[in-house]
Amino acid sequence: MKIRTIGVEEYLNVWEKKATWDIAQSTISSLTMGEILHLDERAGSTFYDQLDKEKMNYGWIEGSPDFKAEVAGLYRNVDPDCILQTNGCTGANLNALMSLIEPGDHVIAEFPTYQPLYDIPRALGAHVDYWHIREEAGWTPDIDELKHLVRKDTKLICINNASNPLGTVIPADMLREIVEIAASVGAYLLSDEVYLPLEDTESFESVADLYDKGVVTNSISKTYSVPAARIGWTVSNKDVADRIRTYRDYTMICGGVFNDALATYVLRNKDKVLDRNRAIILKNRAIVQEWIDAEPRASWVPPKGVSVSYLRFDIPVDDEDFCLKLLAEEGVLLVPGSRFELPKGARLGYCASEDTLRGGLQRLSRALRQFD
Repeated sequence: MKIRTIGVEEYLNVWEKKATWDIAQSTISSLTMGEILHLDERAGSTFYDQLDKEKMNYGWIEGSPDFKAEVAGLYRNVDPDCILQTNGCTGANLNALMSLIEPGDHVIAEFPTYQPLYDIPRALGAHVDYWHIREEAGWTPDIDELKHLVRKDTKLICINNASNPLGTVIPADMLREIVEIAASVGAYLLSDEVYLPLEDTESFESVADLYDKGVVTNSISKTYSVPAARIGWTVSNKDVADRIRTYRDYTMICGGVFNDALATYVLRNKDKVLDRNRAIILKNRAIVQEWIDAEPRASWVPPKGVSVSYLRFDIPVDDEDFCLKLLAEEGVLLVPGSRFELPKGARLGYCASEDTLRGGLQRLSRALRQFD
């Protein structure tokens, strides 16, 4: 199978450890182990008391019953047996797509978005049509375009809700229309929901709660600030779950006893994590908005309560050349927009520490002044 490198991952693999001011990451300021252990207000004893009893064998292959119960609690009506633990949301997407796609299938994917959602289906031999997200519409897709793209033989529609790198969220009424369109032709609907909006949460709906042929992927890496655990999951109907089980045996076997216990503990204490992260998002977004209001060469569509965003630059040079020079001269890391097929801009991970964010933006402005 031939497959392209993932543009954003290739870039970060090379450059992220060279940054002084890292404002490129998509996680909400990762928790330290000390912060994690204080979540239970018992210095982590509820975590270690359980872990001390566990043998360090393979553990629960699909995820422990406690893990599945915590994940099921994130949705309205999900059978824990249809929740499968994966290696982050990356592994969830890979296993789900391998389970659904065969050569010659027709797939519709949001574009631009996280690259695996359209490049994995293409590598598996599918014909992929792009459902465009347009800047002039506030990075919101056009439902009429989806109606035009869908065919009687459409196998799968892929969406990223909220969007990486754009930070936009599909409105609930549009999401229901997407479900209706998928159902009209019997298509599956894969929704990567790793970026949970932390404002207007009552208006957000998961595809898992709307559609029997919906497949949801997620993890504790972004919204829950623990990418180190490398634990994600898929939610689907039983037929798809059984297919994913086969591919899991080829790609991961299990998440491991320690990581399962850590993910379960974090989800059990999710309210504290989400309260912390909501405060970071709201404060840091206001900092960026204030910066943009005073920066003539940058603009954005404010992200909807999630940790990723896209900055549009008014610059006369290639965005990757600009970002590499910015890193070399100012120590500031951004992901060039071209790595998401969004030229003349960059992904801003604005949920870094406040000092890092302010320092990075100050130096970004200094770099932009060369074009005045």
